[in-house]
Amino acid sequence: MAVIQTMGLSKRYRDRWAVDHLDLRVEQGDIYGFIGQNGAGKSTTLKLLCGLARPTQGEALIFEKPIWDAVACRRVGSLIEQPGLYPDLSGWENLRLYAALLGLDSPEQQVDEILETVGLFPKEKKPMRHYSMGMKQRLGVGLALLGGPDLLLLDEPINGLDPEGIREMRELLLRLNRERGLTILVSSHILGELSKIATRYGIIQEGRLVEQITAAELEQKCTDYLHLKADQPQKVAALLEQKLHLKRWEMRPEGEIRIYEAVDAKAVGQTLAQAGVAVEEMGLHQQDLEGYFLEQMGGSDHV
Repeated sequence: MAVIQTMGLSKRYRDRWAVDHLDLRVEQGDIYGFIGQNGAGKSTTLKLLCGLARPTQGEALIFEKPIWDAVACRRVGSLIEQPGLYPDLSGWENLRLYAALLGLDSPEQQVDEILETVGLFPKEKKPMRHYSMGMKQRLGVGLALLGGPDLLLLDEPINGLDPEGIREMRELLLRLNRERGLTILVSSHILGELSKIATRYGIIQEGRLVEQITAAELEQKCTDYLHLKADQPQKVAALLEQKLHLKRWEMRPEGEIRIYEAVDAKAVGQTLAQAGVAVEEMGLHQQDLEGYFLEQMGGSDHV
C-alpha cells in the first residue's frame, strides 16, 4: 500500500519551481530517506505533504486520501524545521499543552508514554531551554507522536547533533518503525547515517525527483566489481563461465561486463588474450553510498 503518493506535485515561488512535478511513492512500513543538496526542495516537499504549503500544481495522497482530508491529517505527525516548543516550559509541560490543543483523551498518560518512548523523563522539571540539542530534537519527535500517527514526516532530525545524539535518534527511529509499525519519511544530508536505517531512498535535485531506489537495489549498485569491455562480449561471457568458472557477473546493455566475484584481473586478461579477445577497458570499480548519490546528482558538491 502506498502511504504517500504524489502525481506531478509542484510548488512555484515567483519565477522558481521549488518542487517540480514530483512523482513520489512511499510504501507502508518504509523508512524513506529523502536526499538532496541544500535548496533541492526537500523541506518544501515535506511542507506540501503535511499541509503547511499549498501546491501550485499536481496532487498528493496520504493513505490514499487527499492531503487536506481530515482523517488522513490525523494519521500524520511531522517535525518540519524547528519544533514550535516553549523554552521556559519543561518537556512534559510542552507536550501536555499541545495535547490539550489537540483535544486528546487521557493526555497525561499519553504524554508520559511518549516521553519515555523518546528517551526523556516525564518527571523532569528542567525548562526546555536547558536541553541539549539531542534532547530538543527527541522532544520534537515526541511532539510529532502526539495523537498516535501512522506516518512521520521528519525534516533533518539529526542535523546539528553530536555523534551520541545521532545514535540516539537513529535508534529511536528504528524502534518506532519496528515496534510501532510507523512509516517514516526522513530528509537528511548525512548519508552514512541514513544508510543505516533507510529501506528506500528518493533523490531530489532542483525540485525534480532524480531516482527512487530500494536499499537492496542500492546495495547491489554500490557493490565492488571488475569492470570489463572487450571487442567480443559474447565470447568473453562464455570464457568467464567455461574457463574461469565465474557465476556472479552481468552484461550491461552497452556491452560492459561486470564481475562481482573476487577474481584476479591479471588472470582474466591472460585468459582473454589467449582466446584472441582484445580488451579495451578493465579495472576495479569501487563506489560507496555517498559517491553513488553524488554521481546521481551530477556533481561533487556537498549534499
